[in-house]
Amino acid sequence: MKLPIYTTEGKDSGNEADLADTIFSVTPNETVIYEDVRRYMANQRQGTAKTKERGEVRGGGRKAYRQKGTGQARRGSIRSPLLKGGGTVFGPKPRSYSHKLPKKSRQLARKSALSIKASEENVKVVDDFSFDEPKTRKVVDILKGLEIEDQKVLILTAETDKVVYKSARNIPNVTVLEANKPTTYQILDADVILIQDSAVDVLEGSIEPAEEV
Repeated sequence: MKLPIYTTEGKDSGNEADLADTIFSVTPNETVIYEDVRRYMANQRQGTAKTKERGEVRGGGRKAYRQKGTGQARRGSIRSPLLKGGGTVFGPKPRSYSHKLPKKSRQLARKSALSIKASEENVKVVDDFSFDEPKTRKVVDILKGLEIEDQKVLILTAETDKVVYKSARNIPNVTVLEANKPTTYQILDADVILIQDSAVDVLEGSIEPAEEV
């Protein structure tokens, strides 16, 4: 697959980026996409929810009233789960919600997500850019030139670029990541994937590493 490389002013530079068909033109596998998104969201959970069970609620050490003669149920404790102020039955306890998925399945999910974006023409390649100092206006101008300023954009850089990151962090719906880090969820969550020219090889290498000769 070949895509035009745009300048930071939003014009066609006349060059083309050669994207691997094995990554950007595969038949999407919806099952692994679902599993990988589920894994990502599960791994974001802190797992700190906690409620007190019957034995942990304060009070209720003595029998509420005598066994017979009151016309009431035979309450052994006022902290019964059936009463107000009582313990919780099978309440949540701190635990890990982490969910694992085989590496090949994760790779296939990312390929499927990128292929979906590419088929919708929501993958754009732009000339490499950086700044001497953080300037939010410069990133805004690039997005306006590409006519994507009103969309949720994921910008992929070849390596960590703190200046570009700081320039974009105050812009709503714009995320900057190294090209080897986006997850299936982050790819699908963005309206447009904006890839710097030098980041294309990094992205492809993170999904399909080159074989050693």
